[in-house]
Amino acid sequence: MADNKFNSMSANQHHPTQYDRSAAWALLTEWTQSENLRKHALGVETCVVAYGEAEADRLGLSGDSREEFLNLYSTTALLHDFDYERHPTLDEHPFVGVRELERLGWPQKTRTAILGHATYSGVPRESHLDKVLFACDELSGFLTACALVKPSKAIVDVEAASVRKKLKDKAFARGVNRQDVIQGAEELGVDLDAHIAFCLAAMQRRAADLGL
Repeated sequence: MADNKFNSMSANQHHPTQYDRSAAWALLTEWTQSENLRKHALGVETCVVAYGEAEADRLGLSGDSREEFLNLYSTTALLHDFDYERHPTLDEHPFVGVRELERLGWPQKTRTAILGHATYSGVPRESHLDKVLFACDELSGFLTACALVKPSKAIVDVEAASVRKKLKDKAFARGVNRQDVIQGAEELGVDLDAHIAFCLAAMQRRAADLGL
């Protein structure tokens, strides 16, 4: 998978730093060999950056400030599970990864959001980024599952109403924590149906990049 598929998302692409999207992708792929886990990171990134763009618009950000803001959202989403393949247990993930990010000098905001997306970490979700990452993590995986059961395996064929129905079917995509999906929307202050529709639309816009 090319590391520049989401180049338009790469804030700081005109002013690269060692903590830009390319660096995040390099770290993710170094630690994660599973294609499915990489695709999950891209799916979460898609949803998180879409919310980041909406927040940047609300704040009136432009130019370098906007690029820096979106870079934070993009890289945090890409790295939220980067240690999971090597350290999948609750006592290691995401703590091992966050320690590595701290060693490498990644921003505190990124590390806090990644800790916060694990409900068992004890780290509160306070910033918009914290809440968005948590809200989009399980849902993006669920939307992918909804796409893969379609005959076309295409997310463009998924409808928001059918996603809501499948959330009630506990036998479908059992690995997805429904409570996290519901709680994530609540913490973000967004209606669940609107949250599903927003993330679905974001992933549909980048279906080709996501392999869906």
